[in-house]
Amino acid sequence: MLTALSFFDLSTFPHADLFKKNGYPWLPLNSLKEYMDKYNYPTYDSQLIKDGIPLQEHIVIHENKAISAKDCEIEFGDTTRHGLQVQRDGHKIEGAAVIMAGAVLAGNRISIGEGVLVECGAMIKSPAVIGDCSEVRQGAYLRGYVLTGDRCILGHTTEIKHSIFLNDAKAGHFAYLGDSILGNNANLGAGTKFANLKFLPGNVVFIHKGEKFDTGRRKFGAILGDNAQTGCNSVTSPGTILGKGSMLLPNTTARAGYHPKKSILR
Repeated sequence: MLTALSFFDLSTFPHADLFKKNGYPWLPLNSLKEYMDKYNYPTYDSQLIKDGIPLQEHIVIHENKAISAKDCEIEFGDTTRHGLQVQRDGHKIEGAAVIMAGAVLAGNRISIGEGVLVECGAMIKSPAVIGDCSEVRQGAYLRGYVLTGDRCILGHTTEIKHSIFLNDAKAGHFAYLGDSILGNNANLGAGTKFANLKFLPGNVVFIHKGEKFDTGRRKFGAILGDNAQTGCNSVTSPGTILGKGSMLLPNTTARAGYHPKKSILR
């Protein structure tokens, strides 16, 4: 069935209220802006984080406060496995996040979760909500309305806009995602591109079991159900919907429309 619950386990997703469990899986994209516009964002120290200006030093975020990392010891372990550790005066700062020098935060609607690492050279435009123990890698470009769960990877030279990552979703290298949703533990191979705008005008429409589905969206990238994967240099056409556990093989272009769970697209 084409319902959110047939694609995603929402039981531990921090933003499950965004999804209508028996609604179509693309509906959260229609309400993402409203949801994020109403989100309660923390206010960080503007003396340390200048709007739109690269950070001059590493910053530690703890309990929604920004502190200089000059007096801190940072261990850059595996972020998604709670490996980022920060100590100050010999004491561990539980739940500390780190924004490295050279990162840029633009706008005041940005939420950084516990244990998050934002590497140098990343660009985050508001609004953005980054879940706990997630990693925003060097050169990542978050263009606004990016919402992630926990333990996500927003990768090197990866551009993301108006998209949702459920827990453990990873777009690690050289990817583009627009108007898209990645399910739990979905993984994109390096160079994956989600096309989100048709050449011809009009909404994204597809046929499934003889029934016509009008998504109501002019811009619609891809939806990957839980545990779905793409291979390196793969491309999805606007409105590609992959069921749970599906695989898009390397150097392959997926046609638009619904592909049932465990599909293998060659």
